[in-house]
Amino acid sequence: MPDLASSAAAAPRPSAAGAEPGRGRILIIDDELAIRESLEELLRFEGFEVESAASGEEGCELFQRAYFDLVLHDVALPGAGGLEVLERLQTIAATPVIMISAYATVELAVAAIQKGARNFLQKPWNNEKLLADIAAAMSASRVEQENLHLKRALKQRYSFENLVGKSEAMLRVFDLVAQVAPSRSTVLLQGESGTGKELIAKAIHAHSPRADHAFVPVNSGGMPTDLLESTLFGHVRGAFTGAIAPKKGLFEVADRGTIFLDEIGNMSLETQAKILRVLQDRRFMRLGGVEEQQVDVRVITATNADLQRLVSEGKFREDLYYRLNVITVKLPALRERREDIPLLVDFFLVKYARENGLAPRRISPEALRYLLEYNWPGNVRELENVVERAVVLSTDTLIGPELLPDPIVGRPPSWAGWAPRARAQQAPASLFEIVDEFEKRIILDMLEQTHGRQTEAAERFQIPLSTLNQKIKRHGIDVKKVRGQDA
Repeated sequence: MPDLASSAAAAPRPSAAGAEPGRGRILIIDDELAIRESLEELLRFEGFEVESAASGEEGCELFQRAYFDLVLHDVALPGAGGLEVLERLQTIAATPVIMISAYATVELAVAAIQKGARNFLQKPWNNEKLLADIAAAMSASRVEQENLHLKRALKQRYSFENLVGKSEAMLRVFDLVAQVAPSRSTVLLQGESGTGKELIAKAIHAHSPRADHAFVPVNSGGMPTDLLESTLFGHVRGAFTGAIAPKKGLFEVADRGTIFLDEIGNMSLETQAKILRVLQDRRFMRLGGVEEQQVDVRVITATNADLQRLVSEGKFREDLYYRLNVITVKLPALRERREDIPLLVDFFLVKYARENGLAPRRISPEALRYLLEYNWPGNVRELENVVERAVVLSTDTLIGPELLPDPIVGRPPSWAGWAPRARAQQAPASLFEIVDEFEKRIILDMLEQTHGRQTEAAERFQIPLSTLNQKIKRHGIDVKKVRGQDA
């Protein structure tokens, strides 16, 4: 009989891409024939592909050779014990494992969870609960894997940290950032509050030739004019009451690096004139001083205001606007890239569970429905705050709607009725089913608005027509029917 170590050292396992279509592939490891047959019948009836093994050694060999979405295995196994098998499975691949035992204890369940099991059930199990736990485990695992692959892909392309998104809108931002980062050009970031303008500014700096020097952020709209100018340009001794010693400004601190001026639309016209001179001549004078200081600084600015409108109203200098508007990066609002919400939620769940020393958290399908429907006036920053609050207040690993703020769940989602009703008495809809259904609804709404004109719909979505056509085909949307309904 082969040992577990030799099983783990076998040939590389096939990837998920090689898995056959269906609800998923499950491996059962149990030494009782009746248990294996019962589970096989239940899972195959539910549409899963199933393989089974009578021992830990046999199970590890199967697991090494083929791809599985989930493993169900007994704790009491002949030869190697269930916890030892669990540890070996975890070293081969990060596949979710649900353990089952006829002799469950709190200590055993805790040990299993600590070693990586997703859940721990007692025999005899409840079929409905087992199916729900399987659906939740597989859904959470798929989100984790998708986020991991996305981060790896982005890291390979740009190595951008803390930037999460797979939507067309965000990928365009990433592409533009990668192009402008190596240059010396001034960059203007436009977007609503909370869309991540400072993160983008940091990414530009981190991938520029100035990365080894300082990145200095300044909230331009949060200070009175005198204090802002003293902060930016410094002052000499005696420049004003309390100026008992000379002080460098942030432009000098940022020399050979990058300065990020946030909320630049709130600057006074006087300060704007001084900023313009720095951009044109790379020179300025400290407050109260007569000697010019020279710096080599890249300037990145950001605003949530319409600078062109401010120019027309006389509230922003036209010459400064054109000087800042060399390269403009427009950041989409979160409501314009809802497909990124599951990835962002997963990212923040991991972040705040780790920061608070908690076990990993996951979002329930019901809670995710509310997050997908909410309009997010505070954008990614608001979503991050909501997830942090839910993690801190949670007493279980599963975060449900009860942990979301009232503005988000104060009304039932307008699309609650489209949840798969046929599954109401079975396992809940998976995260991917929810997102898929939500995407289908958005596309249908847009086609109705454009009277079935796919080219116009693609332009409004800001995606290629071929991409939209692929999505229409995948969702089985009848465009002719949409046009007929409109007529």
